Amino acid sequence: MHPSKHSPVGVFDSGVGGVSVLREALAYLPHENYIYYGDNGNAPYGDRSEDEITSLTLRCIRLLVAKGCKAILVACNTATANCIHSIRAEMDVPVVSVEPALKPACAQNGSGKVFMMATLATTRLERYLALQQRMPSPSRIVNIPCPGLVNRIEQGQFEAAAFDDLFDRYLAPYEGCEVDGIVLGCTHYIFIKDAFRRAAARHLQGACTLYDGNAGTVHQLAHVLQAHQLANPNGSAQVDFYTSGDYDFYKKLFDALLKREIG
Repeated sequence: MHPSKHSPVGVFDSGVGGVSVLREALAYLPHENYIYYGDNGNAPYGDRSEDEITSLTLRCIRLLVAKGCKAILVACNTATANCIHSIRAEMDVPVVSVEPALKPACAQNGSGKVFMMATLATTRLERYLALQQRMPSPSRIVNIPCPGLVNRIEQGQFEAAAFDDLFDRYLAPYEGCEVDGIVLGCTHYIFIKDAFRRAAARHLQGACTLYDGNAGTVHQLAHVLQAHQLANPNGSAQVDFYTSGDYDFYKKLFDALLKREIG
């Protein structure tokens, strides 16, 4: 049976990062219901091959569609950059995906750089590199892979100082660089904005304004649901949680992140 407007929206991420997008959706679309699937057992995706990312992503999204989801929200930048075309080609429900907020970051006036900080996979994939080239001054953008951040976030670490050693390594080549904006190119990173601000204060100069694509993604979801006559006027923001990892551990982390304040 084809999903109706009363069916849930499926939200997919490689782990708990997509909870930051789900929070935005719950605030902006409180009359929808949601099913969240985190592939925590295989996170992080950023260190995997393109074939692995595609295979894992499609398996998870097929599961959400099998559960009757009327639309899919891909809340994972790595999956989007790697295989969004494959997802849309296979699925017969609307698919909306998060993308790095390069456009608003590059629209900011200033003479400094724009740092795109993301997983290794995202920064090397053709879809992302094509997006970068469409920006007004592509050479202004500095791509900085951040291996290790997702692993710690998946373990439940969020204190700003807990990431100092990693940021010291990432930013060592750019010590004192003037930076106008920092794009949080992974949805996990939104939960450690204080760590990014701390790192910027310790290593960089300039405004270092943080950007993420969550609000724009959820607004696009709302538009797509309306366009397909799938908007639910009677939902109650119910969220069902599924994971490929340790359910008890990740359900506790999931619930905590839904309530966590984000600066």
